[in-house]
Amino acid sequence: MSAIRRFIRKLEVDHLEGLSHTELFLNNDDLRPVPLQNRTWKHWNFIAFWVADCFNINTWMIVSSMVTGGLSWWQAWICVWLGYGFVAPFIVLNARPGAIHHITFPVVARTSFGLWGSLWCTFNRGAMACIWYGVQASIGGSCVLVLLRSMWPSVYNIPNHLPESAGITTRDFMCFFLFWFISLPAIWFPIHKIRHLFTAKAIFAPTAGIVFFIWAIVKAKGVGPIVRQPSTIHGSELGWKMVVSLMSCISNMATLVVNAPDFASRASTPSAAVLPQLFSVPIGFSLVSFLGIIVSSSSSVIYGEAVWSPIDLLDKFLDPDPTTGKGPNGATRFGVWFIAASFILAQLGTNISANSVSAGCDLTALFPRFINIRRGGYIAAIVGLAMCPWNLLKDSNSFTSYLSAYSVFLSSIAGVMITEYWLIRRGHYRVSDLYTARRDGWYFYFYGINLRAYAAYLSGILINVVGFAGAVARDVPLPAKRIYQMSFFTGFGVSALIYISLNYFFPTPGSWQKFDEVDESEFVDTEREKAGKSGSEEEGSVDGDEKIKDKAHDSQEKVEIKAV
Repeated sequence: MSAIRRFIRKLEVDHLEGLSHTELFLNNDDLRPVPLQNRTWKHWNFIAFWVADCFNINTWMIVSSMVTGGLSWWQAWICVWLGYGFVAPFIVLNARPGAIHHITFPVVARTSFGLWGSLWCTFNRGAMACIWYGVQASIGGSCVLVLLRSMWPSVYNIPNHLPESAGITTRDFMCFFLFWFISLPAIWFPIHKIRHLFTAKAIFAPTAGIVFFIWAIVKAKGVGPIVRQPSTIHGSELGWKMVVSLMSCISNMATLVVNAPDFASRASTPSAAVLPQLFSVPIGFSLVSFLGIIVSSSSSVIYGEAVWSPIDLLDKFLDPDPTTGKGPNGATRFGVWFIAASFILAQLGTNISANSVSAGCDLTALFPRFINIRRGGYIAAIVGLAMCPWNLLKDSNSFTSYLSAYSVFLSSIAGVMITEYWLIRRGHYRVSDLYTARRDGWYFYFYGINLRAYAAYLSGILINVVGFAGAVARDVPLPAKRIYQMSFFTGFGVSALIYISLNYFFPTPGSWQKFDEVDESEFVDTEREKAGKSGSEEEGSVDGDEKIKDKAHDSQEKVEIKAV
Protein backbone atom coordinates (compact mmCIF):
# COMPACT_ATOMS: atom_id res chain seq x y z
CA MET A 1 0.00 0.00 0.00
CA SER A 2 2.87 2.39 0.77
CA ALA A 3 4.20 1.99 -2.80
CA ILE A 4 0.76 2.79 -4.23
CA ARG A 5 0.48 5.85 -2.01
CA ARG A 6 3.91 7.06 -3.12
CA PHE A 7 2.89 6.60 -6.75
CA ILE A 8 -0.35 8.53 -6.23
CA ARG A 9 1.62 11.22 -4.43
CA LYS A 10 3.89 11.62 -7.45
CA LEU A 11 0.85 12.09 -9.69
CA GLU A 12 -0.46 14.95 -7.58
CA VAL A 13 0.11 18.54 -8.71
CA ASP A 14 1.58 21.25 -6.48
CA HIS A 15 -0.69 22.39 -3.68
CA LEU A 16 -0.47 23.66 -0.11
CA GLU A 17 0.54 21.15 2.52
CA GLY A 18 -1.81 20.00 5.24
CA LEU A 19 -5.04 20.21 3.26
CA SER A 20 -7.93 17.91 4.07
CA HIS A 21 -9.31 15.53 1.42
CA THR A 22 -12.22 17.92 0.85
CA GLU A 23 -9.91 20.91 0.44
CA LEU A 24 -7.82 18.97 -2.08
CA PHE A 25 -10.92 18.95 -4.30
CA LEU A 26 -11.10 22.74 -4.10
CA ASN A 27 -7.50 23.83 -4.20
CA ASN A 28 -4.32 23.68 -6.23
CA ASP A 29 -1.84 26.27 -7.45
CA ASP A 30 -3.73 26.90 -10.70
CA LEU A 31 -7.02 27.45 -8.86
CA ARG A 32 -5.60 29.86 -6.29
CA PRO A 33 -5.46 33.60 -7.06
CA VAL A 34 -2.73 34.38 -9.57
CA PRO A 35 0.39 35.70 -7.76
CA LEU A 36 1.59 39.20 -8.47
CA GLN A 37 4.58 38.22 -10.61
CA ASN A 38 2.30 36.35 -13.03
CA ARG A 39 -0.17 39.20 -13.57
CA THR A 40 1.58 40.23 -16.76
CA TRP A 41 -1.25 40.92 -19.21
CA LYS A 42 -1.30 44.62 -20.02
CA HIS A 43 -3.64 46.59 -22.29
CA TRP A 44 -1.65 45.68 -25.39
CA ASN A 45 -1.72 41.97 -24.54
CA PHE A 46 -5.53 41.93 -24.47
CA ILE A 47 -5.65 43.76 -27.81
CA ALA A 48 -3.18 41.27 -29.30
CA PHE A 49 -5.17 38.39 -27.81
CA TRP A 50 -8.40 39.43 -29.56
CA VAL A 51 -6.66 40.34 -32.82
CA ALA A 52 -5.16 36.86 -32.71
CA ASP A 53 -8.41 35.17 -31.75
CA CYS A 54 -10.53 36.86 -34.43
CA PHE A 55 -8.21 35.93 -37.27
CA ASN A 56 -9.25 32.38 -38.11
CA ILE A 57 -11.05 30.55 -40.87
CA ASN A 58 -14.45 30.55 -39.12
CA THR A 59 -14.43 34.35 -38.83
CA TRP A 60 -13.25 34.70 -42.43
CA MET A 61 -16.26 32.67 -43.59
CA ILE A 62 -18.91 33.85 -41.12
CA VAL A 63 -20.61 36.10 -43.70
CA SER A 64 -20.96 33.29 -46.26
CA SER A 65 -24.19 31.82 -44.82
CA MET A 66 -25.65 35.32 -44.50
CA VAL A 67 -25.03 36.25 -48.14
CA THR A 68 -26.15 32.88 -49.48
CA GLY A 69 -29.25 33.25 -47.27
CA GLY A 70 -30.32 36.39 -49.13
CA LEU A 71 -28.55 39.34 -47.46
CA SER A 72 -26.44 41.82 -49.37
CA TRP A 73 -22.80 42.07 -48.33
CA TRP A 74 -23.26 45.32 -46.41
CA GLN A 75 -26.32 44.02 -44.57
CA ALA A 76 -24.33 40.95 -43.55
CA TRP A 77 -21.42 43.12 -42.46
CA ILE A 78 -23.73 45.24 -40.30
CA CYS A 79 -24.89 42.03 -38.63
CA VAL A 80 -21.27 41.17 -37.83
CA TRP A 81 -20.64 44.61 -36.33
CA LEU A 82 -23.82 44.43 -34.26
CA GLY A 83 -23.34 40.83 -33.15
CA TYR A 84 -19.79 41.26 -31.89
CA GLY A 85 -20.57 44.76 -30.64
CA PHE A 86 -23.39 43.34 -28.49
CA VAL A 87 -21.34 40.47 -27.11
CA ALA A 88 -18.25 42.52 -26.14
CA PRO A 89 -19.88 44.11 -23.03
CA PHE A 90 -20.86 40.65 -21.77
CA ILE A 91 -17.21 39.56 -22.05
CA VAL A 92 -16.07 42.62 -20.10
CA LEU A 93 -18.75 42.18 -17.41
CA ASN A 94 -17.93 38.52 -16.81
CA ALA A 95 -14.18 39.13 -16.94
CA ARG A 96 -14.35 41.68 -14.13
CA PRO A 97 -14.18 39.33 -11.10
CA GLY A 98 -11.23 37.58 -12.71
CA ALA A 99 -9.43 40.89 -13.24
CA ILE A 100 -10.20 42.12 -9.70
CA HIS A 101 -9.54 38.96 -7.68
CA HIS A 102 -7.25 37.15 -10.18
CA ILE A 103 -9.21 33.90 -10.22
CA THR A 104 -10.28 31.78 -13.19
CA PHE A 105 -13.75 30.84 -14.43
CA PRO A 106 -14.18 27.60 -12.42
CA VAL A 107 -13.50 29.50 -9.19
CA VAL A 108 -15.69 32.48 -10.16
CA ALA A 109 -18.51 30.01 -10.91
CA ARG A 110 -18.35 28.82 -7.30
CA THR A 111 -19.61 32.20 -6.12
CA SER A 112 -22.91 31.79 -7.96
CA PHE A 113 -23.49 28.05 -8.32
CA GLY A 114 -21.81 26.90 -5.10
CA LEU A 115 -18.62 25.02 -4.32
CA TRP A 116 -19.92 21.74 -5.71
CA GLY A 117 -22.73 23.03 -7.90
CA SER A 118 -20.19 24.85 -10.06
CA LEU A 119 -18.72 21.52 -11.21
CA TRP A 120 -21.59 20.94 -13.65
CA CYS A 121 -21.02 24.32 -15.29
CA THR A 122 -17.30 23.65 -15.40
CA PHE A 123 -17.86 20.24 -16.98
CA ASN A 124 -20.14 21.78 -19.62
CA ARG A 125 -17.56 24.36 -20.58
CA GLY A 126 -14.68 21.85 -20.46
CA ALA A 127 -16.49 19.33 -22.67
CA MET A 128 -17.25 22.04 -25.21
CA ALA A 129 -13.61 23.13 -25.22
CA CYS A 130 -12.42 19.57 -25.91
CA ILE A 131 -14.86 19.19 -28.82
CA TRP A 132 -13.88 22.53 -30.31
CA TYR A 133 -10.19 21.69 -29.91
CA GLY A 134 -10.62 18.69 -32.19
CA VAL A 135 -12.75 20.63 -34.70
CA GLN A 136 -10.26 23.50 -34.94
CA ALA A 137 -7.41 21.01 -35.29
CA SER A 138 -9.25 19.33 -38.16
CA ILE A 139 -9.59 22.70 -39.91
CA GLY A 140 -5.92 23.35 -39.21
CA GLY A 141 -5.10 20.06 -40.93
CA SER A 142 -6.59 21.39 -44.17
CA CYS A 143 -4.22 24.37 -43.90
CA VAL A 144 -1.28 21.99 -43.52
CA LEU A 145 -2.37 20.13 -46.67
CA VAL A 146 -2.33 23.31 -48.75
CA LEU A 147 1.04 24.32 -47.32
CA LEU A 148 2.54 20.92 -48.17
CA ARG A 149 1.05 21.01 -51.66
CA SER A 150 2.67 24.40 -52.31
CA MET A 151 6.06 22.77 -51.61
CA TRP A 152 5.45 19.23 -52.89
CA PRO A 153 2.52 18.95 -55.32
CA SER A 154 2.90 15.16 -55.21
CA VAL A 155 1.41 15.16 -51.70
CA TYR A 156 -1.96 14.82 -53.43
CA ASN A 157 -0.84 11.44 -54.78
CA ILE A 158 -0.32 9.80 -51.38
CA PRO A 159 -2.26 6.51 -51.56
CA ASN A 160 -5.06 5.89 -49.09
CA HIS A 161 -4.63 2.90 -46.75
CA LEU A 162 -7.53 3.65 -44.42
CA PRO A 163 -10.95 2.00 -44.77
CA GLU A 164 -13.94 4.04 -45.87
CA SER A 165 -15.44 3.64 -42.40
CA ALA A 166 -12.59 5.79 -41.01
CA GLY A 167 -14.17 8.83 -42.63
CA ILE A 168 -10.78 10.22 -43.65
CA THR A 169 -7.97 9.41 -46.05
CA THR A 170 -4.36 8.67 -45.16
CA ARG A 171 -3.26 11.99 -46.66
CA ASP A 172 -5.80 14.06 -44.74
CA PHE A 173 -5.12 12.24 -41.48
CA MET A 174 -1.40 12.85 -41.90
CA CYS A 175 -2.05 16.60 -42.25
CA PHE A 176 -4.45 16.60 -39.30
CA PHE A 177 -1.91 14.78 -37.14
CA LEU A 178 0.89 17.17 -38.15
CA PHE A 179 -1.19 20.18 -37.05
CA TRP A 180 -2.21 18.38 -33.85
CA PHE A 181 1.43 17.51 -33.12
CA ILE A 182 2.92 20.97 -33.71
CA SER A 183 0.29 22.42 -31.36
CA LEU A 184 1.54 20.39 -28.39
CA PRO A 185 4.54 22.59 -27.45
CA ALA A 186 2.30 25.67 -27.18
CA ILE A 187 0.21 23.94 -24.49
CA TRP A 188 3.28 23.64 -22.28
CA PHE A 189 3.62 27.36 -21.59
CA PRO A 190 1.68 28.93 -18.66
CA ILE A 191 -0.98 31.52 -19.41
CA HIS A 192 1.11 34.51 -18.36
CA LYS A 193 3.78 33.54 -20.93
CA ILE A 194 1.59 32.36 -23.81
CA ARG A 195 0.73 36.00 -24.51
CA HIS A 196 3.85 36.12 -26.71
CA LEU A 197 2.24 33.59 -29.09
CA PHE A 198 -0.77 35.87 -29.46
CA THR A 199 1.49 38.85 -30.13
CA ALA A 200 3.26 36.94 -32.92
CA LYS A 201 -0.05 35.85 -34.40
CA ALA A 202 -1.39 39.41 -34.18
CA ILE A 203 1.49 40.47 -36.45
CA PHE A 204 1.77 37.65 -38.98
CA ALA A 205 -1.87 36.60 -39.46
CA PRO A 206 -3.27 40.07 -40.33
CA THR A 207 -0.29 40.65 -42.62
CA ALA A 208 -1.10 37.47 -44.52
CA GLY A 209 -4.79 38.43 -44.63
CA ILE A 210 -4.00 41.80 -46.21
CA VAL A 211 -1.64 40.16 -48.72
CA PHE A 212 -4.39 37.67 -49.62
CA PHE A 213 -6.87 40.56 -49.92
CA ILE A 214 -4.66 42.52 -52.35
CA TRP A 215 -3.63 39.43 -54.30
CA ALA A 216 -7.24 38.37 -54.92
CA ILE A 217 -8.26 41.86 -56.08
CA VAL A 218 -5.27 42.11 -58.46
CA LYS A 219 -5.88 38.61 -59.79
CA ALA A 220 -9.58 39.37 -60.43
CA LYS A 221 -8.86 42.93 -61.64
CA GLY A 222 -11.53 44.20 -59.26
CA VAL A 223 -13.57 43.38 -56.19
CA GLY A 224 -16.06 41.13 -57.97
CA PRO A 225 -19.87 41.07 -58.21
CA ILE A 226 -20.82 40.22 -54.60
CA VAL A 227 -20.31 43.82 -53.50
CA ARG A 228 -22.91 44.89 -56.07
CA GLN A 229 -25.32 42.06 -55.35
CA PRO A 230 -28.56 43.27 -53.68
CA SER A 231 -30.48 41.37 -51.04
CA THR A 232 -32.98 38.84 -52.33
CA ILE A 233 -35.32 38.97 -49.33
CA HIS A 234 -37.41 41.84 -48.01
CA GLY A 235 -39.75 42.93 -45.22
CA SER A 236 -40.03 40.88 -42.06
CA GLU A 237 -38.13 38.01 -43.66
CA LEU A 238 -35.16 40.32 -44.13
CA GLY A 239 -35.44 41.60 -40.57
CA TRP A 240 -35.49 38.17 -38.98
CA LYS A 241 -32.67 36.95 -41.23
CA MET A 242 -30.54 39.79 -39.92
CA VAL A 243 -31.51 38.91 -36.35
CA VAL A 244 -30.54 35.28 -36.91
CA SER A 245 -27.28 36.36 -38.52
CA LEU A 246 -26.17 38.64 -35.72
CA MET A 247 -27.23 36.03 -33.16
CA SER A 248 -24.97 33.50 -34.90
CA CYS A 249 -22.06 35.87 -34.22
CA ILE A 250 -23.04 36.09 -30.55
CA SER A 251 -23.45 32.31 -30.26
CA ASN A 252 -19.93 31.84 -31.63
CA MET A 253 -18.67 33.87 -28.66
CA ALA A 254 -20.79 32.26 -25.93
CA THR A 255 -17.92 30.06 -24.73
CA LEU A 256 -15.55 33.02 -24.52
CA VAL A 257 -18.13 35.03 -22.57
CA VAL A 258 -18.34 32.30 -19.94
CA ASN A 259 -14.60 31.73 -19.53
CA ALA A 260 -13.65 35.43 -19.75
CA PRO A 261 -12.14 35.35 -16.21
CA ASP A 262 -9.47 32.83 -17.32
CA PHE A 263 -7.33 35.40 -19.13
CA ALA A 264 -8.55 38.40 -17.13
CA SER A 265 -7.09 36.73 -14.03
CA ARG A 266 -3.64 37.51 -15.46
CA ALA A 267 -4.42 41.24 -15.96
CA SER A 268 -1.78 43.61 -14.56
CA THR A 269 -4.57 46.05 -13.64
CA PRO A 270 -8.37 45.66 -13.75
CA SER A 271 -8.64 48.38 -16.40
CA ALA A 272 -6.48 46.32 -18.79
CA ALA A 273 -9.41 43.93 -19.26
CA VAL A 274 -12.02 46.61 -20.02
CA LEU A 275 -11.55 48.98 -22.99
CA PRO A 276 -9.11 46.75 -24.93
CA GLN A 277 -11.72 43.97 -24.99
CA LEU A 278 -14.69 46.28 -25.47
CA PHE A 279 -13.30 47.70 -28.72
CA SER A 280 -11.01 44.94 -30.01
CA VAL A 281 -13.78 42.35 -30.29
CA PRO A 282 -16.18 44.15 -32.70
CA ILE A 283 -13.42 45.88 -34.68
CA GLY A 284 -11.24 42.79 -35.10
CA PHE A 285 -13.96 40.32 -36.06
CA SER A 286 -15.63 42.81 -38.41
CA LEU A 287 -12.43 43.62 -40.30
CA VAL A 288 -11.52 39.96 -40.74
CA SER A 289 -15.00 39.17 -42.07
CA PHE A 290 -14.66 42.12 -44.49
CA LEU A 291 -11.47 40.60 -45.90
CA GLY A 292 -13.39 37.35 -46.39
CA ILE A 293 -16.21 39.16 -48.25
CA ILE A 294 -13.93 40.91 -50.74
CA VAL A 295 -11.65 37.92 -51.35
CA SER A 296 -14.64 35.65 -51.94
CA SER A 297 -16.23 38.24 -54.26
CA SER A 298 -13.03 38.40 -56.26
CA SER A 299 -12.91 34.62 -56.48
CA SER A 300 -16.24 34.59 -58.32
CA VAL A 301 -14.55 36.52 -61.16
CA ILE A 302 -11.53 34.22 -61.22
CA TYR A 303 -13.36 30.89 -61.04
CA GLY A 304 -16.95 31.69 -61.96
CA GLU A 305 -18.25 30.98 -58.47
CA ALA A 306 -17.70 32.42 -55.02
CA VAL A 307 -15.22 30.39 -52.96
CA TRP A 308 -15.86 31.34 -49.33
CA SER A 309 -13.28 29.08 -47.72
CA PRO A 310 -9.84 30.74 -47.89
CA ILE A 311 -8.15 27.34 -47.79
CA ASP A 312 -10.17 26.06 -50.76
CA LEU A 313 -9.31 29.25 -52.65
CA LEU A 314 -5.59 28.90 -51.93
CA ASP A 315 -5.81 25.30 -53.07
CA LYS A 316 -7.34 26.47 -56.36
CA PHE A 317 -4.44 28.88 -56.84
CA LEU A 318 -2.21 25.77 -57.04
CA ASP A 319 -4.29 24.07 -59.74
CA PRO A 320 -2.85 23.92 -63.28
CA ASP A 321 -4.01 26.56 -65.76
CA PRO A 322 -7.03 25.03 -67.59
CA THR A 323 -5.95 26.52 -70.95
CA THR A 324 -2.21 25.82 -70.92
CA GLY A 325 -2.07 22.97 -68.45
CA LYS A 326 0.91 24.57 -66.72
CA GLY A 327 1.18 24.58 -62.95
CA PRO A 328 1.66 27.70 -60.81
CA ASN A 329 4.97 29.54 -60.92
CA GLY A 330 7.34 29.85 -57.97
CA ALA A 331 5.99 33.21 -56.84
CA THR A 332 2.43 31.83 -56.62
CA ARG A 333 3.58 28.78 -54.69
CA PHE A 334 5.54 30.92 -52.23
CA GLY A 335 2.57 33.25 -51.76
CA VAL A 336 0.28 30.29 -51.04
CA TRP A 337 2.88 28.84 -48.67
CA PHE A 338 3.16 32.09 -46.69
CA ILE A 339 -0.60 32.60 -46.38
CA ALA A 340 -1.20 28.92 -45.52
CA ALA A 341 1.55 29.06 -42.87
CA SER A 342 -0.08 32.17 -41.40
CA PHE A 343 -3.46 30.43 -41.30
CA ILE A 344 -1.80 27.50 -39.50
CA LEU A 345 -0.48 29.95 -36.90
CA ALA A 346 -3.94 31.55 -36.77
CA GLN A 347 -5.69 28.24 -36.11
CA LEU A 348 -3.08 27.22 -33.55
CA GLY A 349 -3.45 30.49 -31.64
CA THR A 350 -7.25 30.27 -31.73
CA ASN A 351 -7.15 26.68 -30.48
CA ILE A 352 -4.90 27.62 -27.57
CA SER A 353 -6.82 30.76 -26.57
CA ALA A 354 -10.38 29.50 -26.98
CA ASN A 355 -10.01 25.80 -26.21
CA SER A 356 -6.76 24.52 -24.72
CA VAL A 357 -6.49 27.07 -21.90
CA SER A 358 -10.23 26.91 -21.21
CA ALA A 359 -10.23 23.12 -21.03
CA GLY A 360 -7.14 23.22 -18.83
CA CYS A 361 -8.76 25.61 -16.35
CA ASP A 362 -11.99 23.59 -16.30
CA LEU A 363 -10.39 20.18 -15.89
CA THR A 364 -8.23 21.62 -13.13
CA ALA A 365 -11.38 22.42 -11.19
CA LEU A 366 -12.86 18.96 -11.81
CA PHE A 367 -9.73 17.09 -10.62
CA PRO A 368 -7.59 19.67 -8.82
CA ARG A 369 -5.53 17.09 -6.95
CA PHE A 370 -4.12 15.58 -10.14
CA ILE A 371 -4.69 18.06 -12.97
CA ASN A 372 -3.33 21.54 -13.50
CA ILE A 373 -3.86 23.83 -16.50
CA ARG A 374 -0.99 22.30 -18.45
CA ARG A 375 -2.15 18.71 -17.93
CA GLY A 376 -5.73 19.72 -18.71
CA GLY A 377 -4.61 21.24 -22.02
CA TYR A 378 -2.92 18.00 -23.03
CA ILE A 379 -6.00 16.01 -22.04
CA ALA A 380 -8.05 18.26 -24.32
CA ALA A 381 -5.61 17.56 -27.15
CA ILE A 382 -5.90 13.80 -26.61
CA VAL A 383 -9.70 13.99 -26.53
CA GLY A 384 -9.65 16.15 -29.66
CA LEU A 385 -7.68 13.45 -31.46
CA ALA A 386 -9.68 10.50 -30.13
CA MET A 387 -13.08 11.99 -31.02
CA CYS A 388 -12.33 11.88 -34.79
CA PRO A 389 -13.54 15.47 -35.37
CA TRP A 390 -13.64 15.13 -39.16
CA ASN A 391 -16.80 13.07 -38.74
CA LEU A 392 -18.52 16.00 -37.00
CA LEU A 393 -17.71 18.29 -39.91
CA LYS A 394 -19.27 15.94 -42.47
CA ASP A 395 -22.78 17.13 -41.58
CA SER A 396 -22.24 20.83 -41.02
CA ASN A 397 -25.96 21.56 -40.52
CA SER A 398 -26.33 19.13 -37.63
CA PHE A 399 -23.10 20.38 -36.09
CA THR A 400 -24.26 24.00 -36.35
CA SER A 401 -27.60 23.13 -34.70
CA TYR A 402 -25.73 21.39 -31.89
CA LEU A 403 -23.50 24.42 -31.31
CA SER A 404 -26.51 26.76 -31.30
CA ALA A 405 -28.20 24.58 -28.70
CA TYR A 406 -25.07 24.56 -26.56
CA SER A 407 -24.96 28.35 -26.54
CA VAL A 408 -28.31 28.24 -24.70
CA PHE A 409 -26.67 26.36 -21.82
CA LEU A 410 -23.75 28.77 -21.73
CA SER A 411 -25.85 31.94 -21.93
CA SER A 412 -27.87 30.79 -18.92
CA ILE A 413 -24.64 30.20 -16.99
CA ALA A 414 -23.39 33.67 -17.97
CA GLY A 415 -26.70 35.23 -16.91
CA VAL A 416 -26.36 33.84 -13.41
CA MET A 417 -22.64 34.66 -13.06
CA ILE A 418 -22.89 38.27 -14.24
CA THR A 419 -25.99 38.93 -12.15
CA GLU A 420 -24.29 37.44 -9.08
CA TYR A 421 -21.28 39.75 -9.28
CA TRP A 422 -22.87 43.01 -10.39
CA LEU A 423 -26.34 42.95 -8.82
CA ILE A 424 -26.46 40.42 -5.98
CA ARG A 425 -23.02 40.58 -4.33
CA ARG A 426 -22.24 43.97 -5.89
CA GLY A 427 -18.51 43.36 -6.03
CA HIS A 428 -18.17 41.90 -2.53
CA TYR A 429 -16.20 38.65 -2.36
CA ARG A 430 -14.89 36.35 0.33
CA VAL A 431 -12.14 34.62 -1.60
CA SER A 432 -11.13 32.43 1.34
CA ASP A 433 -14.59 30.82 1.29
CA LEU A 434 -13.96 29.66 -2.29
CA TYR A 435 -11.38 27.15 -1.06
CA THR A 436 -13.01 25.69 2.03
CA ALA A 437 -16.19 23.68 2.59
CA ARG A 438 -17.10 25.34 5.90
CA ARG A 439 -20.84 25.44 6.38
CA ASP A 440 -20.71 29.10 7.41
CA GLY A 441 -18.96 30.07 4.17
CA TRP A 442 -20.71 32.37 1.73
CA TYR A 443 -20.60 29.83 -1.06
CA PHE A 444 -21.57 26.66 0.76
CA TYR A 445 -25.29 27.36 0.19
CA PHE A 446 -27.22 24.07 0.40
CA TYR A 447 -24.51 21.40 0.81
CA GLY A 448 -22.35 23.22 -1.71
CA ILE A 449 -25.09 23.82 -4.29
CA ASN A 450 -26.91 27.12 -4.85
CA LEU A 451 -30.47 26.04 -5.66
CA ARG A 452 -31.38 29.60 -6.69
CA ALA A 453 -28.73 29.54 -9.38
CA TYR A 454 -29.90 26.20 -10.74
CA ALA A 455 -33.54 27.29 -10.81
CA ALA A 456 -32.50 30.34 -12.84
CA TYR A 457 -30.18 28.28 -15.06
CA LEU A 458 -32.89 25.74 -15.91
CA SER A 459 -35.42 28.52 -16.56
CA GLY A 460 -33.08 30.08 -19.11
CA ILE A 461 -32.81 26.73 -20.87
CA LEU A 462 -36.49 25.79 -20.76
CA ILE A 463 -37.69 28.95 -22.50
CA ASN A 464 -35.71 27.88 -25.57
CA VAL A 465 -36.53 24.15 -25.59
CA VAL A 466 -39.61 24.36 -27.84
CA GLY A 467 -37.83 26.61 -30.32
CA PHE A 468 -34.88 24.23 -30.45
CA ALA A 469 -37.25 21.43 -31.39
CA GLY A 470 -38.36 23.62 -34.31
CA ALA A 471 -34.73 24.13 -35.34
CA VAL A 472 -34.34 20.36 -35.77
CA ALA A 473 -37.29 20.03 -38.16
CA ARG A 474 -40.14 19.76 -35.64
CA ASP A 475 -43.37 21.66 -36.27
CA VAL A 476 -43.63 24.27 -33.49
CA PRO A 477 -45.45 27.64 -33.18
CA LEU A 478 -43.73 30.60 -34.82
CA PRO A 479 -43.29 32.58 -31.55
CA ALA A 480 -41.30 29.66 -30.12
CA LYS A 481 -39.01 29.74 -33.14
CA ARG A 482 -38.52 33.48 -32.74
CA ILE A 483 -37.63 33.08 -29.07
CA TYR A 484 -35.05 30.45 -29.95
CA GLN A 485 -33.60 32.61 -32.72
CA MET A 486 -32.69 35.08 -29.96
CA SER A 487 -31.58 32.28 -27.65
CA PHE A 488 -28.55 34.02 -26.14
CA PHE A 489 -30.58 37.03 -25.02
CA THR A 490 -33.63 35.02 -23.95
CA GLY A 491 -31.53 32.49 -22.04
CA PHE A 492 -29.41 35.19 -20.43
CA GLY A 493 -32.36 37.47 -19.66
CA VAL A 494 -34.62 34.83 -18.15
CA SER A 495 -31.86 33.29 -16.01
CA ALA A 496 -30.81 36.76 -14.77
CA LEU A 497 -34.41 37.79 -13.96
CA ILE A 498 -35.22 34.57 -12.09
CA TYR A 499 -31.92 34.74 -10.17
CA ILE A 500 -32.56 38.32 -9.07
CA SER A 501 -36.10 37.45 -7.96
CA LEU A 502 -35.08 34.40 -5.95
CA ASN A 503 -32.27 36.28 -4.23
CA TYR A 504 -34.67 39.10 -3.38
CA PHE A 505 -37.06 36.75 -1.60
CA PHE A 506 -34.38 34.37 -0.29
CA PRO A 507 -31.24 36.50 0.21
CA THR A 508 -27.84 34.93 0.81
CA PRO A 509 -25.12 36.12 3.21
CA GLY A 510 -23.23 39.10 1.84
CA SER A 511 -25.84 40.08 -0.75
CA TRP A 512 -27.44 43.45 -1.49
CA GLN A 513 -24.64 45.55 -0.01
CA LYS A 514 -23.38 48.88 -1.33
CA PHE A 515 -21.30 48.29 -4.48
CA ASP A 516 -17.63 47.92 -3.61
CA GLU A 517 -15.15 45.59 -5.33
CA VAL A 518 -13.42 44.19 -2.28
CA ASP A 519 -12.33 40.84 -0.83
CA GLU A 520 -13.73 40.89 2.69
CA SER A 521 -11.62 37.90 3.73
CA GLU A 522 -8.27 39.44 2.67
CA PHE A 523 -7.41 35.96 1.46
CA VAL A 524 -4.36 36.87 -0.60
CA ASP A 525 -2.25 38.19 2.26
CA THR A 526 -3.12 35.31 4.58
CA GLU A 527 -2.50 32.56 2.05
CA ARG A 528 0.75 34.03 0.84
CA GLU A 529 2.02 34.07 4.38
CA LYS A 530 1.26 30.33 4.51
CA ALA A 531 2.95 29.87 1.14
CA GLY A 532 6.04 31.64 2.49
CA LYS A 533 6.26 29.12 5.33
CA SER A 534 5.68 26.04 3.16
CA GLY A 535 7.74 27.22 0.20
CA SER A 536 4.81 26.58 -2.11
CA GLU A 537 4.04 29.17 -4.78
CA GLU A 538 2.07 29.02 -8.02
CA GLU A 539 4.23 28.45 -11.10
CA GLY A 540 7.50 29.02 -9.29
CA SER A 541 8.73 30.08 -5.86
CA VAL A 542 10.06 33.37 -4.53
CA ASP A 543 12.07 33.97 -1.38
CA GLY A 544 10.72 35.37 1.87
CA ASP A 545 11.77 38.98 1.19
CA GLU A 546 9.93 38.92 -2.16
CA LYS A 547 6.81 37.59 -0.47
CA ILE A 548 6.87 40.51 1.98
CA LYS A 549 7.16 42.89 -0.96
CA ASP A 550 4.25 41.12 -2.67
CA LYS A 551 2.11 41.56 0.43
CA ALA A 552 2.87 45.27 0.60
CA HIS A 553 2.17 45.66 -3.12
CA ASP A 554 -1.13 43.77 -2.77
CA SER A 555 -2.27 46.11 0.01
CA GLN A 556 -1.50 49.08 -2.20
CA GLU A 557 -3.19 47.38 -5.18
CA LYS A 558 -6.47 46.94 -3.25
CA VAL A 559 -6.64 50.70 -2.84
CA GLU A 560 -5.96 51.14 -6.56
CA ILE A 561 -8.66 48.60 -7.47
CA LYS A 562 -11.32 50.63 -5.67
CA ALA A 563 -10.21 53.70 -7.60
CA VAL A 564 -10.51 51.87 -10.91
